[in-house]
Amino acid sequence: MADTLWPTDLFLAFLIVQRLTELVIARRNTARLLADGAREVGARHYPIIVAMHAAWVAAIVLAGWDELVRWLWLGLYALLQAFRFWILGTLGPRWTTRIIVTDTPLVAAGPFRYLRHPNYTLVVAEIIVAPMVLGLWWVAALFTVLNALMLRHRIGVEDAALHPV
Repeated sequence: MADTLWPTDLFLAFLIVQRLTELVIARRNTARLLADGAREVGARHYPIIVAMHAAWVAAIVLAGWDELVRWLWLGLYALLQAFRFWILGTLGPRWTTRIIVTDTPLVAAGPFRYLRHPNYTLVVAEIIVAPMVLGLWWVAALFTVLNALMLRHRIGVEDAALHPV
């Protein structure tokens, strides 16, 4: 059976390495933006977001380590990664996992031309699709609800900071 699980191992390793790499990039970009005079808003809820995403990854790893990859879902996940690279490439050094407000105009290129919050759209899709790669519908359902509650708060905080009345 170990031979048939190698795609699962690769998928789980990719998911973990990707999330950790993003935290490193986000920390570097945040530090640079703050050093250049930007300010952070919504910092109080940030640890909750990190904990929720860590629990999501942990749930996928713990519940999915012995599941077989569902190839259609993996293909959809790969498409989402192309969307992720488009978002990160468009934002460049402005991409971060925190809400950082600068004096520069909002990005209006790339996916931001078409969606108000493309990164949140991506995360919503990933929270559903990644667990489904391993058939973990209950992880997708549980974390979709938790993420929706968090995003409702977070988008409100972000919009208020970016578009003060």
